[in-house]
Parts: sequence; structure tokens; C-alpha cells
Amino acid sequence: MWLELQIFGFRALWSPFYMIFVAVLALVYYYLTGPGRRNDKEKATGFQQITFFSGLVLLYIVKGSPIDLMAHIMFAAHMTQMALYYLVFPFLIINGVPGEVWRRIFDRPVIRPILKFITKPLLSLLLFSGFFSMYHVPAVFDFAKSNEIIHAGFSTTILFFAFCMWVSVFPPTEGLDRLGPLLKIGVIFGSGVLLTPACALIIFSDAPLYATYTQSGAWMDALSLCVPTGVLEGLAGSLNGPEFFTSMPLLQDQQLGGIIMKIMQEVIFAAIIGHIFFSWFNKERNIVDPIPEVSMEQNEYVQER
Repeated sequence: MWLELQIFGFRALWSPFYMIFVAVLALVYYYLTGPGRRNDKEKATGFQQITFFSGLVLLYIVKGSPIDLMAHIMFAAHMTQMALYYLVFPFLIINGVPGEVWRRIFDRPVIRPILKFITKPLLSLLLFSGFFSMYHVPAVFDFAKSNEIIHAGFSTTILFFAFCMWVSVFPPTEGLDRLGPLLKIGVIFGSGVLLTPACALIIFSDAPLYATYTQSGAWMDALSLCVPTGVLEGLAGSLNGPEFFTSMPLLQDQQLGGIIMKIMQEVIFAAIIGHIFFSWFNKERNIVDPIPEVSMEQNEYVQER
């Protein structure tokens, strides 16, 4: 498939403008945690820097590399992109920014009450799972893929709610820390349960669901979201659908996408649940009741007795 993708050109494959956007985010992070920090608490640790920049690298991989182009060609690539974009990327960014920087950004009279409301665990869980599932309803999905602004709006909204859900589990400030370890595990488990119906619909469907991958016109509209118009117009006569790039039947591609999403979701959630549990276990294990001090006189008295 890689050789076939070359026909779209460098701009479609590697998104140089998105690369610049990611580089700007890296510079902003460097400034806020470096020269622009107000105190030493806003300085990022080495682990936080690795976590944050890993998140930016992942962001470019899923939205700026050929994976983004492939996501408009194969449904399996689309679901891989969704799992990484919504379930891993927010987690890395939230944990990569020092808490003092989050306070500096969000501890404002207008933002603070809105953030506290929108990150309520149950609400954020329902909003993320609901919008993600609604996005994959065939009519909504095909509509979103028909226009660049609409598609960007849907993607950004789901990403925002994904951040809200992860903030409720990994709060960057004390004011947002409202759950104990068991309830945090419950939120993650609940998200997995709520995403299951959408995955099941995709996996067990007996026919392709999305016109974006089955109808030539809708497929070309989806490609226009990441391929320059001039390039796409020059290729319109030779492209008629995903079959040009892969021999996998459309139904199998769709079912594979649902399976990939479910497996990746379970693996990611299991890893994070394990992280929460063992962090909690180690914290509890390290809590030791203080041993009362015994004076030398008392010790000698006990030994004589």
C-alpha cells in the first residue's frame, strides 16, 4: 500500500502545516515550563518532559503522518487512529504538564467553575462515550466526513470530552481530585462498557455501514479532507474506492476496525487500571504506624523485670 500512497504527494502524506502546529505546541510548553515559568514548581521534571513530548510525537503520528491518510482509505486504520488519539494522547498531555502550570491556565474566575462542572466523573464519562458512539452512527459519520469544518468540529469536540474524562481520573490540580482509586478504576471500566455497543455494532454487522468507504463520491469527499484539491482532481479518473489500495473486502475491513478498537481499548484501559491499582497499593503499603519511642530508663526497667 505504501507505494500506492505516494501518488498523493508529500503534503498529503506528511502534513507539513500540522508539523508546524505541533512544533508550536512544543515551543509553548518549553516557554511555560522554562523561561516563562513563575516559580520552580512550574518547572517540568524529566519524566514530565518525556511524557509530554511523547504525546506530541503521538499526535503528529496519528494526525499528520500517513496514518491520517490511511484512516480515510481503510476503516481499520481509522479505528486505530481513534484509539490512540482519544485514549492515549490526552493521558500523556495531562500527565506531562506540571500541576502549577495547569493552575496558572485554569485557575481563573470564568474557567474554574466551567471546568469543575464539565469534568464531573459521571458527566464527562457519559459525554465522551456518548459523542464517540454517536460519531460512529453511519449517517453521522458520513455527514462528518463530507466537510472539513464539520469533521474538525466533531473531532475536536470528542477530543475535548476525552480530556475531560481523563482529567476526572488523573486530576492535574487538587481542586479537581474528587475520586478515590476504586472510583477511578470504576470510571475507566464504565467507559469500556459504554463503548462496547458501538464496537459490537461495527463488528457484527453483516454489511458495510459507511458510505464513506463504499461509495466513490463519498469516499472522494473524505479524501479531500487530507489531500490537496489539485492533486485529488488530477487522480479522480483513476481512483474509484479503497479497492485501489487494498484487496481486503469492505466488510472485513469494517469488522477488523471494530476488533482493533475494542482490543486496543481493553489493553490501554487494563494498563491504566493496573497503574492506578499498584500506585494505590504501594502508597498504602508504605503507610506504617509510628513506633513509640522508649527511653533508656524504661528499657533498662523492662530488662530488669
